[in-house]
Amino acid sequence: MKDKRLIIIFMTVFIDLVGFGIIIPMNPYLAGQFGATPLQVGLLMSVYSLMQFIFAPVWGQLSDRYGRRPVILTSLLGAAIAHTGFSFASGFYGLVLARGFAGLFGGNISAAMAYIADITEEKDRSKGMGLIGAAFGLGFICGPALGGVLGEAGKHMGGQAPFNESFPALVAGVICFLNFISALKFLPESRKAGAPALKRGFRFTKIFEALGTPVIGGLVLLVFLSAFAMSHIEASLFLLVQEKYGWSQARASFGFAYIGVIMVFTQGYLIRKLMPVQGEKRLLFAGLALSFVAYGLIAINGPLGVLALAVTLLGMGTGLVNPSLNGSISLMSGEHEQGGHLGVSQSLSSLARILGPPSGGALFQYYGSWSPFAAAAMLCS
Repeated sequence: MKDKRLIIIFMTVFIDLVGFGIIIPMNPYLAGQFGATPLQVGLLMSVYSLMQFIFAPVWGQLSDRYGRRPVILTSLLGAAIAHTGFSFASGFYGLVLARGFAGLFGGNISAAMAYIADITEEKDRSKGMGLIGAAFGLGFICGPALGGVLGEAGKHMGGQAPFNESFPALVAGVICFLNFISALKFLPESRKAGAPALKRGFRFTKIFEALGTPVIGGLVLLVFLSAFAMSHIEASLFLLVQEKYGWSQARASFGFAYIGVIMVFTQGYLIRKLMPVQGEKRLLFAGLALSFVAYGLIAINGPLGVLALAVTLLGMGTGLVNPSLNGSISLMSGEHEQGGHLGVSQSLSSLARILGPPSGGALFQYYGSWSPFAAAAMLCS
């Protein structure tokens, strides 16, 4: 990378997502320890995305007005406090409060996307956005794996929170705080001085304005549908491999890590080679087509080899769709609207992650194990 700022923002997002990824496997386990019902566990899993859905456009607008750096720094510090609070929670509602606080400060991704838009030329925009996708993939590979190791260490400590099964969350908080200190020292501002202030608007008004904007509306709707399809099958895929193949949760987690590896390769390398030749539009349609085939292959409940092919195609399809969409949104937005539009995009992704898992679970329960994946395929069509 010629611009060192790309390396800095990549590392900032990656480290933040490692801390976030550490928390993921802890949610159902700690909630169960506090006597939570399955419904309450589902609410705990949704509260982060719910808060992010509400506040992501606000952070995007603030980054347009005041700069990307202060928003990113505030988000990192908020994540550090939230993860640390999660480790000290003494009951289910303490966990909910900590996850909600983390979601409130979950605006760093839209600010990071806008940061990349500020420092890249138009021809390199989608390649730069691919770095965010690669940071996502690496963070969600390394974070849960590290959380599992730290969780085993916490069990052997046998003390009071956070020096027990809550220990990984404490480490996540420390990681995010060190990331904040690093960004405070090394991350420069990307916005040009003297940029005009933006008019404030009601957060949901901004969402409807973006949806009503020609081209941008269609792109952010595609963001929602793609994220909804993916989140729609996440819980169902765990249920499927357990029911059909007898996989343990650990083995299924490695399967999801494999999808992350494919996404990292696609977004961090492959798309950088293909984008200058094929462009955003062609890669977007290719990604949707690959995802459609992948969901369809999973729906037929075939042998393990078919599932392996399907998840490989799914990782590639998702890896092509996300940076193509984000790059297109950035290119079609005015210079002083990028943060707001990308914030709307992130907000709709959060909405999809709120609605997707219970929707897929309901289909799995009432219509059979094939139905969530068939529905996801239709969403990609």
